[in-house]
Amino acid sequence: MINARFYKVEDKQIWDNFINESKNGTFMLNRDYMDYHSDRFKDFSIMFYDDDKLVSVLPASRHGEEVRSHGGLTYGGMVTNRKMNASKMLEVFDALKVFLKENNVKKLIYKAIPSVYHKYPSDEDLYALFRNDAKLVRRDISTSILLTDKIPFSELRKRGAKKAIKNGLIVKQSDDFDGYIEMLAKILEEYHEAKPVHSGEELSKLASNFPNNIKLFCAFKDEKMVAGVVIFETEQTVHAQYIANSNEGRDLGALDLVMSYLINEYSSLKKYFDFGISTEDGGRYLNNGLINQKEMFGGRGIIYDFYELEI
Repeated sequence: MINARFYKVEDKQIWDNFINESKNGTFMLNRDYMDYHSDRFKDFSIMFYDDDKLVSVLPASRHGEEVRSHGGLTYGGMVTNRKMNASKMLEVFDALKVFLKENNVKKLIYKAIPSVYHKYPSDEDLYALFRNDAKLVRRDISTSILLTDKIPFSELRKRGAKKAIKNGLIVKQSDDFDGYIEMLAKILEEYHEAKPVHSGEELSKLASNFPNNIKLFCAFKDEKMVAGVVIFETEQTVHAQYIANSNEGRDLGALDLVMSYLINEYSSLKKYFDFGISTEDGGRYLNNGLINQKEMFGGRGIIYDFYELEI
């Protein structure tokens, strides 16, 4: 029989070990990452036990009568080990519904972990959601490159990278997150009337906590940063968390050079390079210009799904 209980601070090591050994968890679901913005979200994370063995965890936050997995993260959902199977997942969802009802929750928003982050097939949760009449309420499309069998860059992207080299640009790893976010903020304000989710200080802190996972690579012209990408590196996937290209960088082909560098650098190290979503308005609007840019690097579609489960 499956029993559910709340995550407690003293469970941190157990939780992190389970995430690290899971078949679909990433460092973003470790407590040091989840809890860095604990002041903004009321934690509602749940641990599921089969007798005395931990079989699944659900990173989650509470928002009134609604629970989201997770309110502050790109994705959440059930994280499991390789012993999880379809029938066991149905039992976990039965226990989840009882637990949520006991805690006066009316609705669960479930952000499924995209398949490119699975270390082993892990779609048992999607079947359980279907069996429990969950509704698909949002579907974003991201763009990913299969690094082991890459589609070549478009001629435009190739020319951009060559132009950057001709103009003397170099790409290197940097720890100047403040300078990067300052550049990104100007771009977002000018073109999108938006602001970065993280501050430079927050990114620096996260990078120091996860030095093997969070990295900044930039293009420099005479030591001046003109473009850059913050990557989130998981076991088999490199995700472009932030992409910034200054006006000067656009003129010089800087971002093409950064992307070319990263994709070539990680081709022998990882399976996927994920650019992130190109949709707005809950997935209903596709930014064709944005997704076209990503597809020119050889990326193709990967889905990020959101489900709603009435309790």
